[in-house]
Amino acid sequence: MVTIEEALKIIQDQSVNLKTENRHLEDCLGFSLSENITAPFDMPSFDNSAMDGYALCGIYKVYKIVGEVAAGDMSEIALKEGEAVRIFTGAKTPEKTTAVIMQEKVSVHGDKLILETEPKEGQCIRRKGEELKEGQLVFEKGYSISPAGIGLIGSLGIEKVEVFKKPVINLITTGNELIQPGKPKGEGQIYESNSYALAAACENFGFHCQDKKQIEDDFEAIKSGIKESLETVDVLILSGGISVGDYDFVKQALEENGVEEQFYKVFQKPGKPLYFGKKEDKFVFALPGNPASSLSCFYVYVLPFLFQLGGSDKKGLGRYSFPISHDFENRGDRPSFLKAKINDSHVEILNGQGSSMIQSMALENALAYIDAETSVKKGDLIECLLIS
Repeated sequence: MVTIEEALKIIQDQSVNLKTENRHLEDCLGFSLSENITAPFDMPSFDNSAMDGYALCGIYKVYKIVGEVAAGDMSEIALKEGEAVRIFTGAKTPEKTTAVIMQEKVSVHGDKLILETEPKEGQCIRRKGEELKEGQLVFEKGYSISPAGIGLIGSLGIEKVEVFKKPVINLITTGNELIQPGKPKGEGQIYESNSYALAAACENFGFHCQDKKQIEDDFEAIKSGIKESLETVDVLILSGGISVGDYDFVKQALEENGVEEQFYKVFQKPGKPLYFGKKEDKFVFALPGNPASSLSCFYVYVLPFLFQLGGSDKKGLGRYSFPISHDFENRGDRPSFLKAKINDSHVEILNGQGSSMIQSMALENALAYIDAETSVKKGDLIECLLIS
C-alpha cells in the first residue's frame, strides 16, 4: 500500500511518449500547444482609434473637418495643425494625429468641429505594438488552448497550430449485478452508472472515451476484454473487480496480459483498492466499483495523468483552501477526500459520504481533503480540489 503523495508521484514520474498533430484553428479547443507561438507582427500593426469620434491634429478648441476614415480604409491622410477627420473604431489614425475625441464630446457646424472638453495628447489611440511586439512570446508550449486563445491565435493570422494529441481512452466496467439503464431490473441487480459518469468526466475536461464495455465477472471474458482494449488505447480505465473478493478478477487478468503493476492500494478513503499499471507505452487505472470511490479516484489520479499525456501545462483540479462552514470530525484511520460544496467562499461537507452514494457526488463542486483522525472547527481552512 502507498500513500496519496507516493501514488501521485509514481503517476507523475511516468515516462510518456507525446505525439503531435497539426490542427485547424476551429478544431483545436482544449488541445495543448506542442511548440511556442510568437507574434509574427506588431499588434496592433498600426496606430488606430479606440472609438468612434474625431482624429485631431494639435490641441485647439475649434478644428476644420477635412475628411473621414473608416475601419479598413487604405487611403493615407496627413493632417495639418487645426485639422480633424471623422474616424471610426479600429480605423488607422492619420499621420500627425495628436488625439482622438469621442463623438459625444463635440458639436459639428458644417466643416467646423467644436470641442466641449480639451483632449489629452494620445487619448483614445491604440498604439502600434501596444499589445504585442513582433517576435514576442504569445503562448508557451503546453498552453491549453481556450476560446480566447483561439481568438488571439486567429488575430495573428495563424490558421493551423501544432498540438499534442490527446490520449485514446477505453472504459471497461465489470460486475454480474450490473444492467444497462432502460432495461427491466431484476432482484439483486443494479443499474450500471460508472461508465456514464467516467465518460462524462472525461468529456468535461476535454477528453473522449473511444469505447465503453461492460463485462460480467468472468475471468476469461475480463482477460479477453483487457487484451483487446490494450491493442488500441493509450489509457485503459476499469471500474470494479479490483478488490479481493472471490469474483474480483481484474488484477489477475491485467497480470496475465503483461501489465506491470506500478502500485496497488492507496492509504485513503474512499478508493483504497486503486490500481495503476503499464504495459510498454500503455497505462491502466483500475478503479473501485463503488460510484463515489470510482469518480473520486478519477478526479485525484486519472485526470492529472490525462493532462500529462496530452502535453498540457495543467496539473489536474485546482487546489485551494477554504474556511469550513461547520465543525467536522474525520474519525476514520485514513486521509479522506470528502464530497463537498463551496458556497460564499466557504466549504460545506455534504451528507452521504458512503462510497456507494452518488447523490451527494452529484451535488458537490469540490472534494475536501481532511487527514485521518482529525477534527476541524468552523472557520478552519481546509484544502479542496475544485471540480467546477
